[in-house]
Parts: sequence; C-alpha cells; structure tokens
Amino acid sequence: MAQTEKYRVSTSGQMSLPAVVRHRWHLEKGGEVEVLDLGFGVLTLPAGHSGRLLDEILPADAHYAAVAGEEDPDLVSQ
Repeated sequence: MAQTEKYRVSTSGQMSLPAVVRHRWHLEKGGEVEVLDLGFGVLTLPAGHSGRLLDEILPADAHYAAVAGEEDPDLVSQ
C-alpha cells in the first residue's frame, strides 16, 4: 500500500527522493524522473512512465475538472 510522507523543500526548490524509492527505481547513481504538475498536486514517477500511469489513475475528465476549480493563472487554458 502507498504511504504518504512529508519532505522539506529547500529554498532553491530541491528535495530528496527517499532511498528506498531510488533503489526500487534503480537510481542509486542518479538519473531522471518525471514530475507531473496536476494543478492540485505534483506526481513524481520513474522516467518513461508518466503517460501510461496518468491515464490509468486519473482519467482526463477528472483531471480537467480538478484543474478547472483552481485559481492559478498558470493553469488557465489559452
């Protein structure tokens, strides 16, 4: 089961990926991850997994509805 934990973000915007996750994703020596800005939160995934996983866990209509409720000018459709 997924577990939620709190992490501190530095003033330069950095945070650490937990060691257990780095090991599971084979990032012990570093590497790339994908970060999806969902509007109401951020999802971090192993590189190459965002498209498929996003479609499985958050259908487009649900995502659009959630973002539409936000008042962030960066999320407004052009």
